[in-house]
Amino acid sequence: MKKLKLYLDTSVISHLRHEDVPEKMKDTLLFWEELKTGKHEVVISEFTLDELRQCPEPKQTELFNCLGDIEYVLLKENHEVKALTETYLEEGVLSRKNRGDCLHMAFATVNGCDMIASWNFKHMVRVKVIQGIRIVNAKKGYFKLIDIIQPTMMTQGEETNESAGN
Repeated sequence: MKKLKLYLDTSVISHLRHEDVPEKMKDTLLFWEELKTGKHEVVISEFTLDELRQCPEPKQTELFNCLGDIEYVLLKENHEVKALTETYLEEGVLSRKNRGDCLHMAFATVNGCDMIASWNFKHMVRVKVIQGIRIVNAKKGYFKLIDIIQPTMMTQGEETNESAGN
């Protein structure tokens, strides 16, 4: 079976060291263990790295160390990503103050990702947003459907299947 091409937004990486939300941190660490196996093709953007550089120390160093534990492809911003980001904003997928979230979605779309993993329930992991990017993407000729999911959707149930003998 083909590997899923999975874009990680900053919220996922940030929750590797997010002690004030212990349940999400635990779920993210479980998800990270799966990523370490190479089961998925992981991609992140240079924008994600820029956002991680805004984290205070020692968290910033810890997160970059965690990134060293997985294989990933680093995506660079280009004209196509910038143009699609602007289209998302013009079409009202999100407001201008959420340009960064649109940039994440554009990186994933332009680079043919299957899914975006995010803990950003306020702006990204929402039906309205998923529908909005699908409509814009179709208008712009990006016909591959993209999902925006929380990391637990990639790990839930696997332990149950193993214990059931499947």
